[in-house]
Amino acid sequence: MFQHYPGTVIPNENGKDCSFATFADMIKATGGITLGQICSITGLEASTVQNWVKRGFVPKPQNKIYGERHLARILLISALRKGLQIDRIGALLEFVNGDTEDESDDIISEPELYTRFCTEICDSGDHSIDFLRDKWSKPPHESDSETENRLYYALRIMETAYLSGILFEECDKQFEKHISKGETKK
Repeated sequence: MFQHYPGTVIPNENGKDCSFATFADMIKATGGITLGQICSITGLEASTVQNWVKRGFVPKPQNKIYGERHLARILLISALRKGLQIDRIGALLEFVNGDTEDESDDIISEPELYTRFCTEICDSGDHSIDFLRDKWSKPPHESDSETENRLYYALRIMETAYLSGILFEECDKQFEKHISKGETKK
């Protein structure tokens, strides 16, 4: 359904499998990736990624090398930023995994969070407003732990923000095509 892996400029040819595993093998084989490689994967400017690190949204790289945790978090932020303000994305990721620099308070690894997010947006098929409202109206199971509830609500917000970004881009394209050029005025 989606043309690119969420948060990247890499084509998703089958439109379905968009798990973090696509990137994990590359990172393991090379022992990490550089800022330049992150920019190639995401289409982001280096200054944007550096700003996210400086503001505490992304953990500091080790010797200028970024690992799986770094890349997954950057991909999540990149995927959500068109539909949600950066401070809110930071708060959302903190809601799930606490302090950016402390993995001990994480309820799920960043790569797994990216994969779960991708599963939500890639596998659900229907992305209409009614579908999302119906999905939101179903609370998590009462037997779920507080951790699962937090993850449930975070993923709902992430999915909605991502899809909002897609709708915003489409709206902007239509505006440019029909309104900005004066094609509808007669």
